Amino acid sequence: MCVAGMTSDGKPIALIVLGNRISAGRIQSILSHRGWGSEICGDGDKAVDRYVKIKPGLVFIGLDIPTLDGHVAALEMRESDPIARIVFVTSRTRLAKAEDAAFSAGAVAVLTSPLTQADFDKNWDAINGPIPDAPGLADLDELYPDLLENPPSDTPPPPGLPPLGEAEGMPPIPMPPLAGPTARSGRRRILVVAVLALSAVGVAAAYFLGAI
Repeated sequence: MCVAGMTSDGKPIALIVLGNRISAGRIQSILSHRGWGSEICGDGDKAVDRYVKIKPGLVFIGLDIPTLDGHVAALEMRESDPIARIVFVTSRTRLAKAEDAAFSAGAVAVLTSPLTQADFDKNWDAINGPIPDAPGLADLDELYPDLLENPPSDTPPPPGLPPLGEAEGMPPIPMPPLAGPTARSGRRRILVVAVLALSAVGVAAAYFLGAI
């Protein structure tokens, strides 16, 4: 049975969140020699969910990853878990930006690719050392669209629009359930609700105008 932070065979587990599969595989190999298990995830949004679920002892994350910027993903991990131990991995050309993100998210180290065993040996004490504060958490909301600052209210649709799904010949518009770990901030859940609400009103308006 696998418990949070550990593999099924009792090894500490790391989460590797990189778009470059070669770099991710290299980190996985080095960690394996140190007695760590690991899981690779190439998607920032899913990586936050995986972090909440498995509570890894280490996170190696890049800046440029699909769906969610690595800086924001790291901040969400720190928001859900104040002792998230995060290492940024970057190219030398983006080192300055990675160092800024590391300071903001309270990362324990920044590694540059191509990664070597010597890099890990040199930084291993820092990787396992004290976890800095994450000053960027105070500005996390500002990293999201303004829509999230003013989510749509529960006001009824404009007068004259037929109720959604009840106009003649108009099929009901499905509203999929929005689920996610309770530890999440819910920012993206609000965004999805806003998009679905706006889309539904647009469909109804188009149908109503076409029926006139």
